[in-house]
Amino acid sequence: MLVSWKWLQDYVSLPMSPDELVERLSMAGLNYEDRKAVGDDLQVDLEVTSNRPDCLGHIGVAREVSVLWQTELRSPPPQPAEAGPPVTELTKVAIECPHLCFRYTARVLQGVRIGPSPHWLADRLATIGIPAINNVVDVTNYVMMECGQPLHAFDFAKLAGPQIIVREARPGELFEAINHKTYPLEPGMCVIADAQRAVALGGVMGGADTEVSDATADVLIEAADFAPLSIRTTARKLTLHSPSSYRFERSVDPVGVDWASRRCCELILQLGGGRLAQGVIAVGQGTPIREPIVLRLSQLPRVLGIEIPAEEVQRILTALGCQPAAQDTRSVTVVPPSWRRDLTREIDLVEEVARVYGYERIPEDVGVPMAPSHRSHEDRVLGKVRQVLLCAGFDEAITASVVPEELAAVFSPWTEAPPLQTSTPMLKGADRLRQSLIPSLLEARRVNESLGNPVIELFETARVFLPVQGDLPGEQGTLGIVSGGDYYHVKGVIEAVLAALRPGTPLEALDTRQPLLDAVKSSELRVQGRPLGYLGELSAAGLQQAGLRSSATVAELSLPVLVDLANLIPKYAEQSPYPAIERDLNLIVDESVRWASLAETVGQSVGECLERVRYQEIYRDPKKDGAGKKRLLFSITLRSRQRTLTNEEADQIRQQVVAACHQAHGAVLLGA
Repeated sequence: MLVSWKWLQDYVSLPMSPDELVERLSMAGLNYEDRKAVGDDLQVDLEVTSNRPDCLGHIGVAREVSVLWQTELRSPPPQPAEAGPPVTELTKVAIECPHLCFRYTARVLQGVRIGPSPHWLADRLATIGIPAINNVVDVTNYVMMECGQPLHAFDFAKLAGPQIIVREARPGELFEAINHKTYPLEPGMCVIADAQRAVALGGVMGGADTEVSDATADVLIEAADFAPLSIRTTARKLTLHSPSSYRFERSVDPVGVDWASRRCCELILQLGGGRLAQGVIAVGQGTPIREPIVLRLSQLPRVLGIEIPAEEVQRILTALGCQPAAQDTRSVTVVPPSWRRDLTREIDLVEEVARVYGYERIPEDVGVPMAPSHRSHEDRVLGKVRQVLLCAGFDEAITASVVPEELAAVFSPWTEAPPLQTSTPMLKGADRLRQSLIPSLLEARRVNESLGNPVIELFETARVFLPVQGDLPGEQGTLGIVSGGDYYHVKGVIEAVLAALRPGTPLEALDTRQPLLDAVKSSELRVQGRPLGYLGELSAAGLQQAGLRSSATVAELSLPVLVDLANLIPKYAEQSPYPAIERDLNLIVDESVRWASLAETVGQSVGECLERVRYQEIYRDPKKDGAGKKRLLFSITLRSRQRTLTNEEADQIRQQVVAACHQAHGAVLLGA
């Protein structure tokens, strides 16, 4: 917000220096950016946060100054003289899209003399970087920068018919703005139209067909309240931003709409003459009623750590525009002003009192009561997952939620629906909401590989966005892993994660077909019958698609499943004091037999004496074993909790394993 020093003095006394002013305003929330001399005036640049649109005008800034220095605020009461015919005889207004335009007002001036603005007006606009055009247009800009309410002036004679229609844009409708560029409109955008075409893009910019020129004599003044989301969406889709759209996006004062309209007409009458039609056409919603807010005085020392007198609290809130509703020894009740939509809760009033009273008056060592908090179950599970992966040598990555279309198509195991597309790319070329973390992690691996980094082990915990028919997208928490290790290495890491969350939980691996992954070295993962995710090594085509030179393995898991599975309460388990015996087995099986199913069979056949099954390797020898066969080499560790196992008992268990695997999978012991 650019502020003119001389202009500001119309509304409030400025006995302080510019340095003192900007320092105090910064401490109260209006951060100082810069200042420079413009002619005989001073331009001050203040940062106005999105929750304070009331400060997007000189009166709003002046109000802040008057509250901080306890001085009088001088706001002009516009009372334009009405000498023309009733305005209802000249025009009428219809709102066909009340969800896009909450309120619309129109006044008509006849016989206005269009000409250059006086020096005082042109100079004030020049100080804040707005060029002078003519007296009518300059007045609309002046009032907007005075109170923060945008306005628009139409050449009344150029309107086709006497009626203003506020409606949605039609499919394929074209609109030429006052910048003389043509924009394609679409439904959802609010336009101001006459009987034939759109004459303004509501809340964004006026149209070239009805702009005020030297030949204009009759003027229609628009002051309205548009839906902020609609204005923001329209401005972004068309890449058409203006001071008006900037203010409407942040909402305007609904009560100030009529004030701005009267003020604009008053100044036009002073500078351009003419006659103002009697009355105003105002359609749409009425002024919203604000609910009172109760501020308990005990909350001030609880939150701020200091006592503030009740009289001072009442003074601050009243000076900010709040209307006192009730007061007793323990609380203050006020109704927030119409221009402060951000004041809705008790804590909002606490913040207002604190910033005006002065944050610097709160001692640094003041004692503020603290309430104990605890981490949620989900946060604790994520912490445990990160701990396991970091200990396994992985680094945590953070990637963007939006990706380019070609990256989104790389891997999408959770849905076959096309990814959702954003109207405006957040990053260059990135306009698709990701449906998987794997494409972004593979891109990070590619970049690191191109830089010659030898170890690229990455994981990420974030949300993916899955389209849902006719509803908002499903946001699924997901764990993505990319590793230079093989299938079994990453599977072991996943098993370590499961062991940390719930010891003894078996991991099931089923066949899957994912275009990016190797057909043999990939699987769908399940736990306790629930789908957990996907794991696999990239195929040769997948490596080429990802732009990688070396092999890579990826895994993507559903975090909600891990959260539901987790039991983070540690349990004591007594260790067996008896020694373990290990036996190696080398079984010949069909190529289709998965290690996971074989390991499950081994566990069922051994029983309680089985301590561990450890995979070692796969070997293929078609000449000796035949086509479609492979050798699975693994070891079993046996231990009893009651006694020392003998070698004979271990050999007998080994034979049970071979027999069970032969019956379930047709496995044959090598050399048998």
